[in-house]
Amino acid sequence: MKKNVLVKKYNERVGEIVSAEVYQVWKKEILLLDEEGSELILPKSEQIPQDYFKKGENIRAVVKKVDMKNNSPVIILSRTSPSFLAKLLEIEVPEIFDGLIVIKKIVREPGERAKVAVESYDDRIDPVGACVGMKGSRIHGIVRELKNENIDVINWTNNVQLLIQRSLTPSKITSMEIDSEKLHANVYLKPDQVSLAIGRKGVNIKLAQELTGHSIDVFRDNEGQSEEFDIDLDEFSDEIETWVIDELKRIGCDTAHSVLDLTAEELERRTDLERETIDEVMRVLKEEFEKE
Repeated sequence: MKKNVLVKKYNERVGEIVSAEVYQVWKKEILLLDEEGSELILPKSEQIPQDYFKKGENIRAVVKKVDMKNNSPVIILSRTSPSFLAKLLEIEVPEIFDGLIVIKKIVREPGERAKVAVESYDDRIDPVGACVGMKGSRIHGIVRELKNENIDVINWTNNVQLLIQRSLTPSKITSMEIDSEKLHANVYLKPDQVSLAIGRKGVNIKLAQELTGHSIDVFRDNEGQSEEFDIDLDEFSDEIETWVIDELKRIGCDTAHSVLDLTAEELERRTDLERETIDEVMRVLKEEFEKE
C-alpha cells in the first residue's frame, strides 16, 4: 500500500521543487530522504557540473519523474532541468506565481548559462525588470542556487528578428538576414561583438539557437570600417596567453590597434613582458589585419 501512496504523491508533484536531505553520496547518484523518510534519487546526469553535496545537507531539486524498478517506485529528481529554473523563478517572482508574467521558454546549459524568455500580461509590468529585481535582488539567489549560472532574461516577441537579436544578448547586432523557410539567420556584428555573441565554449549562440528555433551564423561586419576596424584582444586568447593579454590591458591596451600603435620598445618599457613575447604578440596581431 505504501508504494501506491508514494507513487501517487510524487506523480502529483512532478515539476515541483522538493527539499530533501542527502543520505548517501555515490559516484553515479545521490540518495536523498524527504521529510517522511521516502527515498529520492538525484542522478549524476541531473546534477549541475559544479554541484558538490555532503551527507546531511539539505538540497533543492525538481521532481522529474517516477520510475518503477523491480516493482518498486524510484523517484528521480533534477537540478539541470529547465523546469527547476522555472520553479525557482516562480518562488522569487510573485508576478510569475500570480500569472501576470508568463515564462514562454527556458533553455539551459547547466552551471554555464541560461536564457529565459518572459512575457507580461499587464502593460504596466516590465517582465524583465520584475524577474531580475532591484539591483538583481530576485535573480541573485537563483544564480547562487545554480552555481553561478549566467541567467539572461529577455522579452519574448513573435517578431523573429527581434527575438534573435535579444537572444544573442549581451552582444549588439549590426544587421541580420533571415531565411524563414530554412529557419536560418545570418547575423552581422562589429568585430568586438563577435566573441560575445558566440560566448564561452560556444554556449551563448547554442542557447540562442535553441531559444529561437533558428540556426544562426555569425559574421564580422566590416562595412565602412576600413579605418577604424579593430579587434578585441580577448579574441586572440587562443594564440596569446591570458596573462599576456591581462598585462597589455593593465597599460590600457585592450584592442589590437591599441597595441600596434605602440612600438615594441615602448611596450617593453611599460609592461613586464619579455621582448620575445612582445614581438610574437605583434606578429599575431599584424597577421590578423593582413587577412582582411
